[in-house]
Amino acid sequence: MKSNIIRTFGLAAICLAGAISISCNSDKKTEEKTEQQPKVIGVTIKAACTKDVPQFEIFTGTVEGFNLNNISPQAPGRIERIFVEVGDHVSRGQRLAQMEATNLTAAKLQMENNKLEFERTKQLFEIGGASQSEYDARKMAYEVSLNSYNNLAANTYLISPISGVVTARNYDAGDMYAAAMPLYTVQQIRPVKIKVNAPEGLYGKIKKGQKVIVKLDVYGSEEFEGKVHLVYPSLSATSRSFPVEITIANANERVRPGMFARVTFTYGTERNVVVPDVSVVKQMGSGDHYVYTVVDNKVVFNKVKLGQLIGTEYEIKSGLNEGDMVIVEGQNRVVNGQEVKATVGEPASFVPDNLVEKTQ
Repeated sequence: MKSNIIRTFGLAAICLAGAISISCNSDKKTEEKTEQQPKVIGVTIKAACTKDVPQFEIFTGTVEGFNLNNISPQAPGRIERIFVEVGDHVSRGQRLAQMEATNLTAAKLQMENNKLEFERTKQLFEIGGASQSEYDARKMAYEVSLNSYNNLAANTYLISPISGVVTARNYDAGDMYAAAMPLYTVQQIRPVKIKVNAPEGLYGKIKKGQKVIVKLDVYGSEEFEGKVHLVYPSLSATSRSFPVEITIANANERVRPGMFARVTFTYGTERNVVVPDVSVVKQMGSGDHYVYTVVDNKVVFNKVKLGQLIGTEYEIKSGLNEGDMVIVEGQNRVVNGQEVKATVGEPASFVPDNLVEKTQ
């Protein structure tokens, strides 16, 4: 009797353990099945639209004097006097410095003597007291000495060939000039010029006389009006670019040589698709950009070519169409082809009302 009771309890315990095991396995399979089901992620979308986008390019360059002259004497010699300093305004023809004048004095005496001899010979020649050869010889001697004197005078008194500002002086009075560096540098700063290199795709769009906007780092966001002064007629075979010179009138002389400049060229508008800048994703390790769209509740990756960034909107040159619903929130949590739950966000300023209906 006792043996039967033990056997009965044993069978009951086995059945109970089996039931518990089946129940646990069933719950585990349910959990695994639930985990395997992909989660539907919620994203926010907005409609892309077209818009007239200003077309512009920005190039950088350094301000230069419109003309630059390095002024030095023709031959080495001692500098006797300095007449102007760095920063001084000078006029064309103004004296800048005086070199040692000993040789000039000797040349002047020689020239004056030859002049006197020539005038005497000329008088004799006119009355038949001198031959043609004597007249010609005296005339040549005088002209040679006169040219020598004028040349020496030009290198004794250094003259500015342009009106401008002295931007460099490399010697002091009393120094012996050597040809290593110019004595003075004078630059014309009314106007000034900026040279930039533009890509060949703009060759037909940049024209002589075209107005541009110039910003200088030293003056922050202040704008200066410039004008295309020269478009070089040939392109570099290496860089596929061409030089362009821009001038600024610079009447108040606030723009100075050496300043860093940013030059903006504008050339009309183009009607292209625009999207919020937050919707643009850059692929790591490359220069590719993508915009994620939602089609039939599934994510589609669209490789795009970007244009201008205007405020908080990106111009899309290719890769999207007007009306495409782009993801503006949650795009970092999705993969291509994934099913999502899309909610249309507040329409952006550029989105037509008939394209977007806000979901409550």
